[in-house]
Amino acid sequence: MDRRILVDILGLTTSPSSGGAYALILRESEGVRRLPIIIGAFEAQSIALEMENIKPPRPLTHDLIKNIIDNTGATLSEVTINELRDGTFFAVLNMDGHEIDSRPSDAIALAVRFGVPIYVNEEVMSEAAFIPEDGSGQPATSQNPTFRPQGNRTLTLQQLQAKLNEAIAKEDYELAVKIRDEVRRMQAEQ
Repeated sequence: MDRRILVDILGLTTSPSSGGAYALILRESEGVRRLPIIIGAFEAQSIALEMENIKPPRPLTHDLIKNIIDNTGATLSEVTINELRDGTFFAVLNMDGHEIDSRPSDAIALAVRFGVPIYVNEEVMSEAAFIPEDGSGQPATSQNPTFRPQGNRTLTLQQLQAKLNEAIAKEDYELAVKIRDEVRRMQAEQ
């Protein structure tokens, strides 16, 4: 079996060069290498919502898959990004000893929902990962930009809470995450 590296999700960031896609940044748990994987907006949103413990009013596709797995009695034990071929990453879900092919974004969205480890084969890390220039493994800038309201008006904490609830009701989760971050910033300053 190939050597595998345990990784954590460092963050999600927009990828200007990829036309609306996002870069999911994985960091090896016991090292400084980072592995960027370009994923779609839907998958990025699904991962971010689960990581931030924001529950949408209706289940997203990955929530549905988790419910199906739970109700069939199957067990997801881990996910592995196991291959990089022609610039495309491949992954597998390990369920009850069986490997099921998956896109890395879907595998990670399920991993965060089940709380299972995420691994990357060493060969993939060696080929596609990078080491930050400072070598610290710490993010250089915040991965979650704060919410900035339009115009010059300042919103109160209560107004932001209302906007957060409105964004969740409209299922605009990207905006909801930004507003939530601004609410937390304001609460920390009080």
